[in-house]
Amino acid sequence: MSKLEEKISALPPDLQREVGDFIDFLLEKRQKRPSKKPTFIWAGTLRDLTCSSVELQHQASAWRLGEK
Repeated sequence: MSKLEEKISALPPDLQREVGDFIDFLLEKRQKRPSKKPTFIWAGTLRDLTCSSVELQHQASAWRLGEK
């Protein structure tokens, strides 16, 4: 018996079930989900923007700080 199995068997039944549930959670979380190909539906959205990227950064900072 491995150390992990010994530790789990030393737990009361309710905690053994909790360990099993946690293992199931970890396994499910680790499964790879099929990745979708990006659609880029946002492309071209800012083409009419008249300010530079630096000006946009300054404006974004002002919005975050609550300035006008």
